[in-house]
Amino acid sequence: MKLQKRAVTLALSASIFALASAGCSETKNEAAKVENNFEAVYQSISTDVLKQHTKTLSSDEFEGRLPTTPGEKKTLDYLTQELTKVGFKPGNGDSFFQEVDLMQITASPDMSLTMGENTFTYKENMVVGSKREVSEVNLADSDILFLGYGVNAPEYDWNDYADVDVKGKTVIVLVNDPGFANPEKELFQGSTMTYYGRWSYKYEEASRQGAEAVFIVHETAPASYGWSVVANSWSGPQYGLVTSDGGASRVAVEGWLSYDAAVKVFADAGLNFEEQKDYAAQGAYSVPLNMKAAVTVKNEFEKSKSYNVLATLPGSERPDEHVIYTAHWDHLGKDESKEGDQIYNGAHDNATGTAASLAMAKAFSELNTKPKRSITMLIVTAEEQGLLGSKYYAENPIIPLDKTVANINMDAMNVLGRTKDVSVIGMGKSDLETHLEKAASRQGRALTQEATPQAGLYYRSDHFSFAKLGVPALYAKGGSEPIDEATAEYRKRTNLVVRGCYHQVCDQFRESWDFGGIKEDTQMLFEVGYDIANSDEWPKWAPTSEFQR
Repeated sequence: MKLQKRAVTLALSASIFALASAGCSETKNEAAKVENNFEAVYQSISTDVLKQHTKTLSSDEFEGRLPTTPGEKKTLDYLTQELTKVGFKPGNGDSFFQEVDLMQITASPDMSLTMGENTFTYKENMVVGSKREVSEVNLADSDILFLGYGVNAPEYDWNDYADVDVKGKTVIVLVNDPGFANPEKELFQGSTMTYYGRWSYKYEEASRQGAEAVFIVHETAPASYGWSVVANSWSGPQYGLVTSDGGASRVAVEGWLSYDAAVKVFADAGLNFEEQKDYAAQGAYSVPLNMKAAVTVKNEFEKSKSYNVLATLPGSERPDEHVIYTAHWDHLGKDESKEGDQIYNGAHDNATGTAASLAMAKAFSELNTKPKRSITMLIVTAEEQGLLGSKYYAENPIIPLDKTVANINMDAMNVLGRTKDVSVIGMGKSDLETHLEKAASRQGRALTQEATPQAGLYYRSDHFSFAKLGVPALYAKGGSEPIDEATAEYRKRTNLVVRGCYHQVCDQFRESWDFGGIKEDTQMLFEVGYDIANSDEWPKWAPTSEFQR
């Protein structure tokens, strides 16, 4: 009897072991199936899909994708159609849209600016506007001060406004921050621009200090773009978010001066502009110019509505936690006063990033097992007007920020061909770069800091709206080292066109573009999001990041 029981026990044990082994094998096979499916999906991200979306979105039919125009309606229809097709669900209840209330203000170009004995012409050597919701703003007999970089930064022991009363006065400030002029002195973050170097900060701080007007002196190197970008981007309809005070807390007049205009103004004041720049880079600095400024800005303004697009693939285990990818769908529309081509198609900026969002949504939807966390595509409006769509979303989030695990941004993707490196904009800010390094290594690529940290690119795209409110945000794309000699030659030719066409009507889709770099970057960022979405961890800011606190 005991032998029979032992035999039965052994038989049961063998059966249990066999079942367990089978179950284990089945689990391993399922895991392998998921892994194999990931690899297949990863490889299926194609240049053809990326190219077709880019070509369509930047076609003349979309009229330059300016917010609140027929071009917006066509863009929104296209995006929702494509996101629905791949199985993404509306991200705002039963809607794909988040309404963004914009204030459109258009300054009449029939204006002139006088500073002392100088008179300057709109778009030629100055651009002026006002964010106040009034039909006319008059700046008359306003004392002019040169205020260095216009920075008040206690953590860097720097305050250009110290002991200076700017209330009711006009201030002229330099673009970028003191670190750009003296990188060897380790001021601020050296040649890497901080937020204090951004034009948006200059206007915000001047407003806080009570100035009546503020003008930023444009120079191509510290601004990282030419005067034509200022003239085109700051003229015509300008957008802001609707505010409760009608813009009364902003300076009355905000604008730009060309370098040549600034040189003339300072010369008339008996000052050498280059010498004054040198003084301003040594420490907090201000000097009165002993002359007056005057300009009349006539505004037409109206409230309008534009829309962010929000689409979600629900997570399989923790659907309330989201990895959010961002791109902006908007560009500059068209200028009917121009002869010839009037449409700012915005192919590189940012039909490419929008195309990557759609290609990535398709890839996530084709996974056998959906990620544990939700994947959300947020394709925002009004980036070109100052990150307004993402700013509005971050301040009025559909998905709570404490449930937003990370933000991954795609803007002006790499049309210059495959690279050996990955440019990390704002390198060292968060441990999202650990995931990025893994994904880049799979492609045989290494992470590098962006080529022009002095341009402050981390503060110039939609991820910044999330970073400011504490959500770890990543912005990375193809670097500067081409994969081979043929790509290097192509890169030299194409880069001249890409740089020259930034915010110009010639930013058009070109069949000659090499989409291999965009494909690689889209695959890489797809893997980063996939890994984070399947992780139990929450990414963190680096202790040295300004966003840690």
